[in-house]
Amino acid sequence: QLRPGQEIEVCTMLIECCAQERTYLRFYGSLGERFCCIGATYQALFDEAFAKQYSMIHRLETNKLRNIAKFFAHLIHSEALPWGVMEYIVITEEETTSSSRIFIKVLFQEIAEYMGLRSLRDRLAEPHMQPSFIGLFPKDTAKNTRFAINFWTAIGLGGITDSLREHLKNAPKRIVPQAPVALAAPA
Repeated sequence: QLRPGQEIEVCTMLIECCAQERTYLRFYGSLGERFCCIGATYQALFDEAFAKQYSMIHRLETNKLRNIAKFFAHLIHSEALPWGVMEYIVITEEETTSSSRIFIKVLFQEIAEYMGLRSLRDRLAEPHMQPSFIGLFPKDTAKNTRFAINFWTAIGLGGITDSLREHLKNAPKRIVPQAPVALAAPA
């Protein structure tokens, strides 16, 4: 019997056990999904765990990172964990590390494999979810927009960048001021 407040231990144990496996086992994703279906408490705890894991992803070796990404991909695509967890991810050169890029790559490739690219694109285009997805598709600067387009394209998911490409195409062009021409002094 779990005492109130011990649910976090179950979530942590599940993630750590999943991470320790040589390859990802769907069993852990299914178990996490089942816990999320039990109640909102587990959903909230796995949401917190996602944020924590993502913030510390640079500390993990690649195999553990991949297993954790696949675990959370399972929870997200199965709707056990709300898509709002994407708000923790910001895809810019400054905000990502090589580890976080691997995590995002594995997470989204796995989701795309489960759902299909068309369904993933449709989900990412849902108007009510845009505040959670703003970091996935940054439009604050042309540099960040290009970085995100290049990232998504490099991992084989360029098909979800249509809105970014459209934004970049329609963005006002920056005019580079010309250096003044020096006039020759009369001889």
